[in-house]
Amino acid sequence: MDELSATEAPVVRDTRYRDWDIERLVLSQPARRNALSRSLLEALDRELETVEREDRAKAVILAAEGPVFSAGHDLNELRCGREEDVRAVFAIAASVMTRIRNLSAIVIAEVEGVATAAGCQLVAAADLAVAGRGARFATPGVKIGYFCTTPAVALSRNVGRKKALEMLVTGDFISADEALSQGLINQVVPEGEAEAGAVALGRKIAAHARPTLVAGKRDFYRQLLLSDEEALEFAGRAMVRNVARPEAREGMSAFLERRPPVWPR
Repeated sequence: MDELSATEAPVVRDTRYRDWDIERLVLSQPARRNALSRSLLEALDRELETVEREDRAKAVILAAEGPVFSAGHDLNELRCGREEDVRAVFAIAASVMTRIRNLSAIVIAEVEGVATAAGCQLVAAADLAVAGRGARFATPGVKIGYFCTTPAVALSRNVGRKKALEMLVTGDFISADEALSQGLINQVVPEGEAEAGAVALGRKIAAHARPTLVAGKRDFYRQLLLSDEEALEFAGRAMVRNVARPEAREGMSAFLERRPPVWPR
């Protein structure tokens, strides 16, 4: 990470895993607790847009420098900003969270340390999350009279309703182990090993055909919005459509012929 720490950019790209079809984007303002300021959010949005435009990554890891993954929005920016400035902050935040959902690649949050408020929202917005055992999560806006309403959106779509509301109305931290049991994250690894854990998960994902991952992520989120009956009908149409894809043909042939598949690039 030394080569990344030297830059003053709010978000930097770690290219060490590119040969594995993994991109790693690092929030790089540890002195500011990686606060999701307007400038950082705009930088993250641009990086995600670039990854999508390059159209090659199968997994994207969201990481952070320092002991705090992200402390959430920059409170000075919100407190001192004009109404239109505050509106712009939340507009770009919504754009980032939506872009993560719509990104073709699978997005993995790599969490060490503390993720609070919109920082917790960023973890919840990611498709998957790996955390070091010392990581902690909270939505503490209620403690300063500023309820975490936007973080509540992603949080309540990961964690059960009662637990989500408990976090929102108490502001209390939960541990990595509790975050795992509540569905906020996917894996807990030894402290300091979240990067290795996220990369290992990314490599498992990247072993599969990219078009399959792209279609699968898209259809997974679409069916969540439907009733059970509608979802089954939608998924059935997707299965019929996808069986004709080259990667499906190759995968089924390889399975039946007892050989490793060779995915088209």
